Amino acid sequence: MSNLKRRAFIKNTTITAAGLGLAMNSRAETIPSAKPLFKISLAEWSIHRSLFSGAMQHLDFPIMARAHGIDAIEYVNQFFMDKATDAAYLREMKDRADSEGVRSVLIMCDREGALGNPDAKKRMQTVENHKKWVDAAKYLGCHSVRVNGFSGGSWGSPPDDFAESQKLVADGLHQLCEYADQFDMNVLIENHGGNSSNAEWLVGVMKMANHDRVGTLPDFGNFRIYKNKDTGEITSYDAYQGVKELMPLAKGVSVKPIAWDNKGNESPLDYDRMLSIVLDAGYRGYCGIEHGEKDREWESIMEVKQLLLESRDRLRMKYSE
Repeated sequence: MSNLKRRAFIKNTTITAAGLGLAMNSRAETIPSAKPLFKISLAEWSIHRSLFSGAMQHLDFPIMARAHGIDAIEYVNQFFMDKATDAAYLREMKDRADSEGVRSVLIMCDREGALGNPDAKKRMQTVENHKKWVDAAKYLGCHSVRVNGFSGGSWGSPPDDFAESQKLVADGLHQLCEYADQFDMNVLIENHGGNSSNAEWLVGVMKMANHDRVGTLPDFGNFRIYKNKDTGEITSYDAYQGVKELMPLAKGVSVKPIAWDNKGNESPLDYDRMLSIVLDAGYRGYCGIEHGEKDREWESIMEVKQLLLESRDRLRMKYSE
């Protein structure tokens, strides 16, 4: 099947499966409007179940996004892990996005080591591991790569020593930014578990890294710092406070429809409250949906998109220029 026929098939199948309501919602987003308060993108992790199962192919990501009325995407390196230096594959990725009129925003990078590894040689190796993703992001037209702010641990691990891990992660981050600066590429750290979900810690890392290319990627729903597997006790940071602290350094935003308080409690996101914090910081870039429920990935993505649109409309008068 040719690329053109494949794209047509995917789009037709998507719209049929989504139903009339979702199709209308998709069309509504494509109607031009003057200077929207923020733009909407889609993080590839939202559909990780379909990608890991093989029900969907990574190369079809921009086609599916466009079929659902989303014109900007955020890649996850796990879905093309062995293709970072494959020129033909990257060209196909770029061609598909360009053909759909879909903007490639950033690459989220995982599984490349701890940027703040206490061992200087391993820390340097982690920096080297990430350089190919900076190269790939530049070719694809992205403005940033997202890396993880881990030191000795990883997702789900107890937090490392606060001050020491700050210093180590800042060192690795600065080294990577020195490389990324050659390509006008930003290097962002997301609150992504452990100390990185403590906004005070992450702001400190940004300051210590001391480079124009550093930035944060505040994720509304990622303020759970640690869950003790033995006791079930959850340590968390207040999401609204955390986003407020991270936004002055933000070069991207990740949207999940949940929020944490500082006592380990999770609740539905107050969209207007959170987006007001984002807009108060002067941010007018992409808000990337990173949410997909089991057995209803696209349906739940579209629900979050609709809530973002509705909140944007409500806030329009308050923030109109």
